[in-house]
Amino acid sequence: MSIGYLPRKAAWEILLKVNAGIFSDQALEKVLLNYKFKSIDIAFLTELSFGCIRYRKFLDLWIDHTSKFTHTKQPPKLRWLLHIGFYQILKMEKIPHSASISTTVEIAKKTELKGLSGVVNGILRNAIKKLEMSNLPYVSDNHLDRISYLESVPEWLVKEMVHWYGETVASNIAKAFNKKPSIDLRINILKTDLNSCLDSFKLNDIKAEPIENLNNAITFKGKVGSISELPGYKEGNWVIQNRSSQWVVPLLNPQKGEKILDACAAPGIKTTQIAELINDQGEIWAIDRSKKRLKYLEQNLKRLGLNSVKLLSTDSINLINKRPEFLNYFDKILIDAPCSGIGTLSRNPDARWSLNKKKIEELISIQAKLLDANLALLKKSGTLVYSTCTICPNENNLQVKKFIEQNKQISLIYEKQILQSFDSESDGFYAAVIRYK
Repeated sequence: MSIGYLPRKAAWEILLKVNAGIFSDQALEKVLLNYKFKSIDIAFLTELSFGCIRYRKFLDLWIDHTSKFTHTKQPPKLRWLLHIGFYQILKMEKIPHSASISTTVEIAKKTELKGLSGVVNGILRNAIKKLEMSNLPYVSDNHLDRISYLESVPEWLVKEMVHWYGETVASNIAKAFNKKPSIDLRINILKTDLNSCLDSFKLNDIKAEPIENLNNAITFKGKVGSISELPGYKEGNWVIQNRSSQWVVPLLNPQKGEKILDACAAPGIKTTQIAELINDQGEIWAIDRSKKRLKYLEQNLKRLGLNSVKLLSTDSINLINKRPEFLNYFDKILIDAPCSGIGTLSRNPDARWSLNKKKIEELISIQAKLLDANLALLKKSGTLVYSTCTICPNENNLQVKKFIEQNKQISLIYEKQILQSFDSESDGFYAAVIRYK
């Protein structure tokens, strides 16, 4: 068995699970249970597998360019194995081509693809030959086609982004989809502070630095290994939360003693942020349809030492029917709505391939119902914050505009759209602050 064989085989197994309908992060977790990898191997196979998922369309283009059969005619297991080889050759410059080929062929030989190992070898060697001759796959000069193929984004989504923001911005966003996402954290201010956390990481040779324009946020600047083994995690000194997500809850301006509703709470990172900002002194209700995801929130509350949060598994669209006493009950309401997630595609590499216009339309309908239902729960003196992790205007500013037009008694106080960019570590996020007039 060659060095590097097992991590590459594990990466291939992740692709097979994702192709079977399992989310990429869950597939990674399931596959890792079958191996005992060092952190360096986990980092490698994660980059390899997630990179293959992100660049699926681009890698298929190379299959079509180098094989007698197009990617649609390849047996699925062979197609995903070729992606493992192609990604190393085309996107991982530090990996020698010889290692990329030999380990990919070895996977074929030691699995049910052993009869096709010669095919794998021939296609990958052909790709290297074409690379050396600058014989690249044909892509038309049409700018939308080039974004779609080279950045590996579904054509319909490219067209939508160009319609929303123009070609230049859309191209930049598409490149950001394929960036390795930053790992940011939010400090639990009830247990520690910024400098103490930074000192703790420094003592353990972990590179980290504060995030500009955020008071209690840190980002890691290198490989960190297992998150749960980092200093301060088990003590509840911090929680993983992207920087773009961290500015939403402060818009609520939560105060001690207030009654606050997190209407779509799970996995509950923003819920815990609310509790910290009110010094864990108030009444916070975390509502979510998923009991499983609420259990994750419950575990986080325990780890972070927070006691002001009450959990309820139900659909907040129907919350007023289940709890009629909640009519005009809450001082603050956060609707972190289910959305298309286009702002976080770099973190969810498989999402771009399962998303479509019909799903977005369904989500827009759900968002509108959430806004209508939860407004009745807000005190006349209260504040409602609506947020998403998408960049789709129909889910964001246009959704809010329609909501306000239909409810003349409320007004928009503030709104902000963050677009992800290749030059920035931020995800795409939107938030709006709404109050009664």
